[in-house]
Amino acid sequence: MKLQRYVFSLAPAKMHMCRLLRLLSALTVLSSFPAAVDGCDVAESVCGAQAPGDVVIGIMLPSHGKVKAVHERITPENFDCSEFVLSSFVRSLAVIHEIEEINAAGFLPGVRLGYLMCDTCSYASRALQNVDHMLAINGSLDVKCNYTDFRPRVKIIIGARYSEVSIAVARLLNVYMVPLLSSSSSSPLLSDKQRFPVFIRTVPSDIHQTKALAKMMAYYEWNWVGVVYGDDDYGKAAFQSFLRDAEANDVCVAYQEVLPHYLDHSNSEERIKQVAQMIRSSKAQVVLLILKSELVMALFKEMVKTNTSRVWISSDAWSRSSSIAHMEDINKVGDILGFTFVSSKSESFDNYLKNLTVTPGGHNHFIETYKNLRFNCSSVCFSSNPPSYCADLLRFKSHNACKFSDPQEQNDDYLVKATDTSEPFLHRVSVWAVANALKKLLKCNSSTCSGETNFPPWKLLRELKEVKFEFQNQTFSFDEHGDFVNGYDLVRWEKDGLRRRIQRFGSYHIPDEKIELDVRETTWLSTDNTSTPQSRCSESCPPGSVKKILNMSCCYNCTKCEEGTYSDAWDLHNCKKCPNETWSLKGWTECKPRSEIYLRWGDPHPITIIAAAAFGVLLLIITFIIFLVYRNSLPMKKAEVRLSCVMKFGLAVSFASVICFMGEPTVHLCRARQVMYAMGFTLCVSCILVKAYRTFLAFLPFGQITNRQLHKLYKPPVIVIVLTALQGIICLFWLIFDSPDIDDKPPSPQSMKKIIQCSEGKTYIGFGIMLSYIALLALVGFLLAFKGRKVPQEFSETGYIIFSMLMYLFVWVCFIPVYITSTEESTTVQPSAILVSSYGVIFCHFLPRCYEALWGSKTDTLESILRRWRVISGPSVDLTPQTDKDTPTMNTASENSTRASVSSISTVVMSSETLTVVSPTDTEMAISPMSKEKIHPYPLFTRQVTKLRNRRRSLSF
Repeated sequence: MKLQRYVFSLAPAKMHMCRLLRLLSALTVLSSFPAAVDGCDVAESVCGAQAPGDVVIGIMLPSHGKVKAVHERITPENFDCSEFVLSSFVRSLAVIHEIEEINAAGFLPGVRLGYLMCDTCSYASRALQNVDHMLAINGSLDVKCNYTDFRPRVKIIIGARYSEVSIAVARLLNVYMVPLLSSSSSSPLLSDKQRFPVFIRTVPSDIHQTKALAKMMAYYEWNWVGVVYGDDDYGKAAFQSFLRDAEANDVCVAYQEVLPHYLDHSNSEERIKQVAQMIRSSKAQVVLLILKSELVMALFKEMVKTNTSRVWISSDAWSRSSSIAHMEDINKVGDILGFTFVSSKSESFDNYLKNLTVTPGGHNHFIETYKNLRFNCSSVCFSSNPPSYCADLLRFKSHNACKFSDPQEQNDDYLVKATDTSEPFLHRVSVWAVANALKKLLKCNSSTCSGETNFPPWKLLRELKEVKFEFQNQTFSFDEHGDFVNGYDLVRWEKDGLRRRIQRFGSYHIPDEKIELDVRETTWLSTDNTSTPQSRCSESCPPGSVKKILNMSCCYNCTKCEEGTYSDAWDLHNCKKCPNETWSLKGWTECKPRSEIYLRWGDPHPITIIAAAAFGVLLLIITFIIFLVYRNSLPMKKAEVRLSCVMKFGLAVSFASVICFMGEPTVHLCRARQVMYAMGFTLCVSCILVKAYRTFLAFLPFGQITNRQLHKLYKPPVIVIVLTALQGIICLFWLIFDSPDIDDKPPSPQSMKKIIQCSEGKTYIGFGIMLSYIALLALVGFLLAFKGRKVPQEFSETGYIIFSMLMYLFVWVCFIPVYITSTEESTTVQPSAILVSSYGVIFCHFLPRCYEALWGSKTDTLESILRRWRVISGPSVDLTPQTDKDTPTMNTASENSTRASVSSISTVVMSSETLTVVSPTDTEMAISPMSKEKIHPYPLFTRQVTKLRNRRRSLSF
């Protein structure tokens, strides 16, 4: 903080600012002093390979895996590297080979490329030490305020391998604007050109890699994965990028574990055991490892101990690691797949590895070290090297090493067989990118390069950002972030005996963000067949259901889609709404049109109803014919032929209304069927009421005045017309104010049936009044008939009237609740009720009379009926003539009057010819002939009137 305040306070002074910058640079640069300190040769201790050239390219790649005893380092002594790593060594050889190829091809006429190769030992501080040496001029690095004209011998540095090292080196190179070109550092942080303006790379950013990883997991339907990453800059940045992409692809992280990025860390072994235990205990079967290959190997060894198998997803840091592919019991860990950078084999490079030599005019201690390890027959393990290091070194020692005298003169194809020589493809591309940028910067043509070779490095950086070139039939260029966007190869580690073989089986294209698989089906080690291993927090939701998220998006319950919605794919988040005119039930996978329900002509139920209506009309026609033929018989006279014919017409209209209930309803049919039934059955019931009223008048127990007034009201045609007209008025008002229409009520959500039926108005008031009016007439007729129930059946129809009206009332009382509660059956309820009530009238009023007319007694006359009645009703009946001049004349077949005395009886005897009333008294009743002098005709649909008289109280018509 003091230094910052000091900087701000001296900001106006240019001289003081320059001094401050000198001070800060001196603090930052550790090796800004002579190249040889205390007798240590920097070329020997820091950088191990070099070749002279007009333009020198720095190579900063690790040939060794780590620095020994970093945690014990106290004094600023030289770094001691260990664990010679073949794959990294081959990468550096690929750069050297391409430099030699460019020089041999004369790509830069008159200009020779040289190199200076330093070993970072996979450690950032060691890499910073390399930078000091590479940029040193005459053995030292001057501190300046302005480095615009800074011209070190190394114009560009190719490296580093790991993002953590590249980040540290790029921060230092920002001071000098020396370009840093990496072919493996993929951290998203390095795309920030404000923080790392000198950094460019021939690989995509991990932003694209994590997208590819998340899309691959989504492709295989792995939504529950574990993540283990290193605590370095590469691991942290890649993990954060993966979290964003995983969420976008509905992939959830079951657990996230961090390992120290340096294996010699004091807590590394314990943490590896803890992470292994977490992997074993988790339900997640897929684990993403964003780690260095050394940490992955240590973790796999721990997993092999417990025979734990998982699906491992590799990051680019170890997806082509030959050391892991050849480790012991690697086949026990399970499936391994991941993404690697674009690769390609080169026959020229393979031949170079088979005939490995040092560049003429230079030296390469790394090649010497490799050949000593490979071909020297003496032991290379000393007391200073740990046993694990000795094992790694002796692993690739030649069995014929002792046969050779000088290891440096020996060669074989071991590097080609033991390593993946296609992996360093992008390192070779890096060299060609530099060569193409130099060609433009040095103004080269086919014969010469006219530009200055000792140029400031920032000029080469400017040309690199704009370069576009072709190499091995591919076009390469840098984007605005200084990255390549050439995509990834999708690889799988397949069994190859006791080891693994890395096999490409797909690719990921960055521009369109799509994965293309070359092999659709493959055998998985986890399942031993072609079925893909599963790694899900919850089971997939099948079509017809959707996810109901619990605590995170990948953990959910499956709920069925509600009515009117559907889902037609697996694992949908929301149900889709059905299109118009379609519907679905709960849990459906598609929507269908609702089936229209109405009484179709061809269905069994409508056919039955139509047949019943037709049979009813046939019965009416048959009875009508019988009534006409036997109209003069006594049964027909008692049934009143003309009144019965009117009843039959009303019933025929009612039967016809049933036909209107069939077929698809229309507005006109809805109205016609109710009006037809209302008018037809009202006409029928009105006639029945007239019959009941006639019987009631004959039985009327009132006085003479009341008797005469009620007789005046007995006008059958008028009564029938008036009662039917009232129903017509009710129907007219119903049609005007609340007319029947097609029911527009929506169907039940739980039904796929759309019931097309009539609605009897919005309020059903008109429909209720219409039915209530008929019911009122039926009830009045029933009461009138019930009052005369004791009259013998031979003289009245009270029993038939009572039974038919009771049947009607019972049917329609039952109709109301059934009609209200029914849905699909409501259309058939009313026609059924109409048929039952109409058949009740036919069977009660017409068929008995037809039977009597056809098969009844032909000898029944009024005298015989009265004679049988006398025997049944009392001990004696005295028939004596009596004349009453005050009563109408009784015109019978005989001109003589009769008199009858009956005790304790009340009976009504009626016919079309006679009407007799016998009142209940303890004395005799007399039937007297009516005088012709005084006639009072009261038409009861009879031609003549008979007088009934009691000795105490007489009632006469």
